[in-house]
Amino acid sequence: MGYENMEKQDLRVLMIEDSADDAELILHPLKESGFTVHCLRVETIESLRNALINENWDVILSDYNLPDFDAGEALTLLKTHDLDIPLIIVSGCIGEETAASLMKAGAHDFVMKGSTARLVPVVQRSLLEAENRKQFSLSQTALKKSEARFRVIASNLPGVIFQFMLEQHEKISFPYVSDGSLMLLGLHPSTLMDAPRLFYEMIIPKDRPSYSRSMTASAKNISPWNWEGRIRVDKETEVKWISLRATPRQISGKDILWDGIVINITRNKLAEIEIASSREQLAELSSYLQKIKEQERARIAREIHDDIGGILTAIKCELLPWAEGVPNKSTFYQKKAESIESLVDQVIDSTRRISMDLRPGILDCGIVAAVKWQAKEFCDRARVRYRVSCDSDEIPLDSELSVAIFRIFQETLTNISKHATASRLQIRLTEKDGWIFLEVTDNGCGITDQEMTKPQSFGIRGMRERCQQLRGSLHITGRPGKGTKVTISIPVNAMEILSNHPIDANISLTVVRPTPTENHKNLTKTLQH
Repeated sequence: MGYENMEKQDLRVLMIEDSADDAELILHPLKESGFTVHCLRVETIESLRNALINENWDVILSDYNLPDFDAGEALTLLKTHDLDIPLIIVSGCIGEETAASLMKAGAHDFVMKGSTARLVPVVQRSLLEAENRKQFSLSQTALKKSEARFRVIASNLPGVIFQFMLEQHEKISFPYVSDGSLMLLGLHPSTLMDAPRLFYEMIIPKDRPSYSRSMTASAKNISPWNWEGRIRVDKETEVKWISLRATPRQISGKDILWDGIVINITRNKLAEIEIASSREQLAELSSYLQKIKEQERARIAREIHDDIGGILTAIKCELLPWAEGVPNKSTFYQKKAESIESLVDQVIDSTRRISMDLRPGILDCGIVAAVKWQAKEFCDRARVRYRVSCDSDEIPLDSELSVAIFRIFQETLTNISKHATASRLQIRLTEKDGWIFLEVTDNGCGITDQEMTKPQSFGIRGMRERCQQLRGSLHITGRPGKGTKVTISIPVNAMEILSNHPIDANISLTVVRPTPTENHKNLTKTLQH
């Protein structure tokens, strides 16, 4: 912008001049241009020194040669006191060589006393340059403080702060690496910057593909780069888990620069692995206990049915001939025999019922027959209308899986009898794309979210845990006053999956689950709606 457009301002002028008249002539164009001039005139080196020490000045206007000293000595004094004040030579007679020498020594410009009109733009330009130098100095000071602060923070962070660049033709580099690399990676920052491939080579081979995929996806989408994996600093050290978090930006052409941090998460990861392993072991233990419980139930049911039931039947068979074949038996004994026979019949019925509750023999006929039988038994007792729909009369399943699904179904009916106050049930059992689906819908009061999550909801929790153990899922939805829908989906080969995927805490935290097909997803949505 032009100097004439500068905002009007106060101007503090220190004038080195031995003539008061000349001083007035020099200041006149400055005053005419709009400056409010505050001037102090000095004639000796001592008075100049005192003026520089005691006050602040915007500009110094100096004659070239005074009786006691000259402009060269004034420039030397400014350097001695480390003052950045523009000094402009205003002289009546000065040669070109002298002017060039003074400019080289630090003078900002020179103006002839006969051309003082030129003084205004020279002063304005000098003030602008001085302000620019001041701002630049402040910026440099702030930058140095910021860099020092950043280095202190970076050196105390438990990780490595870095800049990573991916250039065209897949060339990689580390423009910046903090001192934390020595602690985490065992490499000096300069070593890693000189040989950037060293970091990739530290990653264990099994984790390198995920590292490359995550970097490629981040570069392609200019999205955050988040990766967790394992590194080995050398053959003698243990594996470390690290977490890499970085934000990319495109700097030129196709070059991508990430700013990020790498931290050591070994302790947290090992804790996660231990927790996951413990959960899996507890799930296996629970599954094993469930299996043992079902086997024990089957054994007790057989003993009750075969032993106790057989003995009771034999007692009844012994009573009948005695009651019918004894002549002239008294009415008293006749009534006693009939009473005993009635009690034996009740015990036989109770034995049959207990045996069926422990393990219904209908399970040997398949899950479809078992579900239909249990639905009829429940609805007849509860006086509830019902409808069971199945895609086929038989769904071949592992016997243990059939028992597990049947127990979930029983628990569902138990919850309905306790809480739903329903008058109608709709049950649907189907198998599709290697998954078995069971849906139970009632028209009761409708379960709420609070009821599903309350600590005492052991039935629902047990159903959910059973489904999770079988690598399946449980969905419960309720609408107040309109009923509840329970949907379970379990892979048909759940028992095979459980036997073929033992826990390996050193390899992965992910629970192995079969991948649902698109048809399975669509069928699940259909059942839920």
